[in-house]
Amino acid sequence: MTKDISLTASQKKNAWMLVTVAALGYFVDIYDLVIFSIVRVQSFRDIGIPEAAMRVDGEYVLNMQMGGLLLGGLLWGILGDKYGRIKVLFGSILLYSLANIANGFVHDIHTYAIIRFIAGIGLAGELGAGITLVSESMHKNKRGYGTMIVASVGVLGAVAAYYVSELFDWRNAYFVGGGMGLLLLVLRVGTFESGMFKGVAAKPIEKGKLSMLFTNGDRLRRYCYCLLIGLPIWFVVGILVTQAPEFGKALHAPVTLSAGKGILFTYLGLSIGDIVAGLFAQVTKSRRLAVFLFQILIIVSSVWYLSSEGLTERQFHWIAFFMGISIGYWATFVTIASEQFGTNLRATVTTTAPNFVRGALIPSTLLFEFFVKHTGIITAAYIMVFLLTGIAALALSQLKESFNRDLDFVED
Repeated sequence: MTKDISLTASQKKNAWMLVTVAALGYFVDIYDLVIFSIVRVQSFRDIGIPEAAMRVDGEYVLNMQMGGLLLGGLLWGILGDKYGRIKVLFGSILLYSLANIANGFVHDIHTYAIIRFIAGIGLAGELGAGITLVSESMHKNKRGYGTMIVASVGVLGAVAAYYVSELFDWRNAYFVGGGMGLLLLVLRVGTFESGMFKGVAAKPIEKGKLSMLFTNGDRLRRYCYCLLIGLPIWFVVGILVTQAPEFGKALHAPVTLSAGKGILFTYLGLSIGDIVAGLFAQVTKSRRLAVFLFQILIIVSSVWYLSSEGLTERQFHWIAFFMGISIGYWATFVTIASEQFGTNLRATVTTTAPNFVRGALIPSTLLFEFFVKHTGIITAAYIMVFLLTGIAALALSQLKESFNRDLDFVED
């Protein structure tokens, strides 16, 4: 009996160590993910991009990064199910750290975009592998707390990115991100592999086989619904906040709105939103209800933003903060994806889901640009917010509640 109690205590301690390391890893991941949005204008001016081309060229570079996230989500997810979650963490961190250091040396837009693509591939592995490890290592009634902490601490990396960009020029801001990633590799040495993964690793079953998601109607529907519930999140960050200078101009703001400060306040709100959504799900024992309420908040906050004629800088900061809270179901969304699938496909789904949502910014941007040409930037944003949030809410209604689900199962 004593032996079992000791083992349980040890498992709890190891699980919380994983939460800590995963949270720090996601902190660096978010820093490197948003640093371009923060230093876009400064870096473009330095490499000679004309003011008139900054918005479209910014979309080009951001879409290249998002394309890398799409490819990386597939790569690291499959590798995570085949060879283990820990190996993914090491490989992805090394790749995005070296890419960010290289980013500090660019002098033209195309090299900039290519390196952001490579960085995107690396950045794709961190969150999915971390959430998978935490979900599989904690008790089913407590794992929501673990994923909540990972996300709420991790998104503060955006706050660090803003202050580093204020203290240093844009090249050094990239060097700092790369350096933090390399330091993080040292912390990873003490982490351990998921017991659930070890349990299926030696079994003669298919692991990380992407085609399994498309050869079974039920699995395909579950997967698509998991992807769709996160659609509005990155539109808010990648368009509404990143293009704050352009939206401010359209709203006749008295000063040029700072995308960097927008990112800062959005991610401060996102950190709080992740905590609130996580706690709400734990109290109500329903992740679906938590996500639905936050989807409503996305519409409310976006309408506030887009209807704020004469928007002042101070008002923008409050609105960005509120929009950040509204997209705070990010961790809950990834947790839902993790809980929907068996151990032999869990890393594939949990890693691809957030990255496909990030990558969905590419078609969202293209559709947004189509509407901009025909209706103007404000009306186009209204259309996209209602469209994406409506699709997300519909997808959520089709998923089963997974709060208390035992994750020790496999997909046949």
